[in-house]
Amino acid sequence: MVVCGDDGLARRLARELQDVYRERVTLVVPTARAPQPAVRRRGGVPGSRRAGGEAGPWVVEAAEPEEEVLIAAGVASAAALALVYEDDETNLRAALVARRLNPRLRLVIRLYNRRLGQHLEELLDQAAVVAEPGLDLRELDASTTVLSDADTAAPALAASAVAGTSKVVQADGLLLRAVERTPPGPGQVADPGLCTLALLSATTGDPAGTEGSEGPDGPDGSGSRGPRLLPDDRAVAAATGRGIVALEAVSYVGPTAPLRLAATALPVASLFSRRLRWSLAGVAAAVAALAVAAWVTTGDHPVHAAYVTLLDLFAINEPAVAEPPGRKLLQILAGIVGLLLLPVLVAAALEGLGAFRTATALRRVPRGLSGHVVLLGLGKIGTRVLARLRELEIPVVCVESDPEARGIPLARRLRVPVVLGDVTEEGVLEAARVHRAHALLAVTSSDTTNLESALYARAVRSDLRVVMRLYEDDFATAVYRTLRTAHPDALTRSRSVTHLAAPAFAGAMMGRRILGAVPVERRVLLFAVLEVAGHPRLEGRTVAESFRPGAWRVVALDTSAPEDRRPDLSVAPEERTGPAAGLVWELHPGYVLTAPDRVVVAATRRGLAELLGRHTAATPGQ
Repeated sequence: MVVCGDDGLARRLARELQDVYRERVTLVVPTARAPQPAVRRRGGVPGSRRAGGEAGPWVVEAAEPEEEVLIAAGVASAAALALVYEDDETNLRAALVARRLNPRLRLVIRLYNRRLGQHLEELLDQAAVVAEPGLDLRELDASTTVLSDADTAAPALAASAVAGTSKVVQADGLLLRAVERTPPGPGQVADPGLCTLALLSATTGDPAGTEGSEGPDGPDGSGSRGPRLLPDDRAVAAATGRGIVALEAVSYVGPTAPLRLAATALPVASLFSRRLRWSLAGVAAAVAALAVAAWVTTGDHPVHAAYVTLLDLFAINEPAVAEPPGRKLLQILAGIVGLLLLPVLVAAALEGLGAFRTATALRRVPRGLSGHVVLLGLGKIGTRVLARLRELEIPVVCVESDPEARGIPLARRLRVPVVLGDVTEEGVLEAARVHRAHALLAVTSSDTTNLESALYARAVRSDLRVVMRLYEDDFATAVYRTLRTAHPDALTRSRSVTHLAAPAFAGAMMGRRILGAVPVERRVLLFAVLEVAGHPRLEGRTVAESFRPGAWRVVALDTSAPEDRRPDLSVAPEERTGPAAGLVWELHPGYVLTAPDRVVVAATRRGLAELLGRHTAATPGQ
């Protein structure tokens, strides 16, 4: 694997590929400013060195990913290349060169322009076919994949605000999380959720073994005291009093807000204030009373009496000089009511116009709103998080200082309340009803603003769930530890976008079949999409028979027709180009898997390699 980049995402991605997937990685980064000793890579490539000792990736230092640099990094013989420079043009130029050097190379490109990315995938795949006629891109498993760090980090940020965890896997728009559960009592077994992914170490609850002891495990992690990956029902039933890792869907417990678009009709009550509505009601009542009085006094027909009253009201009737005193008095009173009606009508016109423009642009925060998520920042990251939260029908209140921010049109279309103002100013968070919120999600582009808003929100409500987006991993860790110590009873999460986006980029480098990875203590479980055809360990067997404890387990079945299936199940719902996949997560153990079926499996690294026919190095706990 080759990773090229100029920021923290590149190093985080290289670490993810090494630590989680056990891949050999070469990292291409800009030349360091400080002078470095001349260290040579194996094979005598100058300008290369090993990062972090022998356990780190090979590092090639170069200012730009030019053709000579890519050749030195081994792109011609690599399995995958990730281009994660902040500059889109640099990534595009390097992708074209890399495709020419290696048509079979699996490309993962970081690109902010999503529309351009869709065309780029087609262009580079066509270039690969032209460079090597007869090449079947389906055998390469996603030859070109374009990702945005904002899109990949949004599901994890949304899950952190809703469920307090960022260890999620996205499949067909559904967010799944691996949650640790302890038994409800001695001699009992914890709720398995959709399925039990692992048994935690017997010493997990011991302060001396917080990460699980490495007991006398076998090669598949099936020891009696260490964690057991993908245990069978018998092992789960026998492990009473032991914690488990269960797979469950991320759900929001609280008031829901159904998704409404701006095209819906505006209620009349929202156009006028309560005071103005009472004024209009009072004038209408006075006019009705005058009409009734005219009918009783003059004996005219009720319709004619109302007509004469309206003429008097708007001062367009003849003066009642020769009329009886009662008629004269009613005309004078109607004139006075007409004078009172004029400013009320003007106020109603102005207020209605202003309320209509505001309602069609930005929705106000409802007074009785509670249990919502306060989202700070509607930039690149905030826009994607807002869309993800609304897909889950979670009520959201946004706070943004720039009225021309990228996410303002989306908030207007989704009818999401927005507070325009600087979050560091007093009264802005109060206007967003932060004291009654379920969580605060600070994703502005400024680490200082995010931290300041989190501290202020904690001062307003000490038990508020807070999730912050911070740029640097080390700073995010320090902030998390400090806030956790200061507020031990409240849930605090500080996440960097590079930390959240790296797993998605790593999964794309492994192939489109990889949905994600979930760490279990010092081991990892992979979620992958497989076609049953061509896999003898799956085809023709029931779900129960295909289950191999400690290696793989079928957890979901795609019920969509083969011609309607999308190649990538990890895309967000709004990016779909076809019907939903229709994944079934609660499978009957007796269902027989046939060749046309497509399934989602949870597997260890070694188990997945065995299913795919690959060979990996023997590493304990894979």
